[in-house]
Amino acid sequence: MAKKRLVLALGHDALGTNLPEQKTAVTKTAKAIADFIQDGWQVVITHGNTPQLGMIHTALNEFAKNHEGYTPAPMSVCSAMSQGYIGYDLQNALREELLDRGIRKPVSTIITQVIVDPRDPAFEHPTKPIGNFLSEEDAKRLVKEKGYAVVEDAGRGWRQVVASPIPKRIVEFDAVRDLVEDGYVVVSTGGGGVPVFETENGYVGTPAVIDKDRSSALMASELGADMLVILTAVEKVCINFNTPEQEQISEMTVSQAREYIKQGQ
Repeated sequence: MAKKRLVLALGHDALGTNLPEQKTAVTKTAKAIADFIQDGWQVVITHGNTPQLGMIHTALNEFAKNHEGYTPAPMSVCSAMSQGYIGYDLQNALREELLDRGIRKPVSTIITQVIVDPRDPAFEHPTKPIGNFLSEEDAKRLVKEKGYAVVEDAGRGWRQVVASPIPKRIVEFDAVRDLVEDGYVVVSTGGGGVPVFETENGYVGTPAVIDKDRSSALMASELGADMLVILTAVEKVCINFNTPEQEQISEMTVSQAREYIKQGQ
């Protein structure tokens, strides 16, 4: 009998925003993941990385600015770094939880690239804020010197924004599938994956951030998962979210989901 497959997407609350918070959060999250594994599910874990990506990007760029001979780190490199250190904490916390339950099961993190289309309309209208708040002076300097896109954020300052293109293909998918079939728990597609263009000379990283829920859905579809679970800070999916007309949705048909999308929910 084929085992059931689960793709579990971890959001901000399941990871924390800094090193101590992350260490505490993944220990708690590992218990929930281990429940599925103990019940016989094959599990692939995906996760967000917005706070971690911003922290790494800011730290490396500030270091380069204040130390001669060093250069700022590209967004794609920072994304890969975030996958590595989040995966490191996740796989260790989960391995310890499984061993405490007498379950000897290997857990592995894969640095994952995801192909995006350079013609994606998102590149024309960057919307995803990253990094620290900036003064107007610094924001304008980055626009002039580096060609960054920036926006004023609710009176709190200025921030760099990057595109959030739609994921097309997970480069390392075959490795994920093979590891799952060999009995591994896999941490993959962190932060939506490192966004790359596919060229004649290989893959080229691009300064963008892929929505982790979109990449998780792509992973679940390609893997033939029986269930996709997205852990969030709210109890249920809602329509008219955060308004007086907010309504919780316990279940919906595909046609209802498409209608809600048309409505902009």
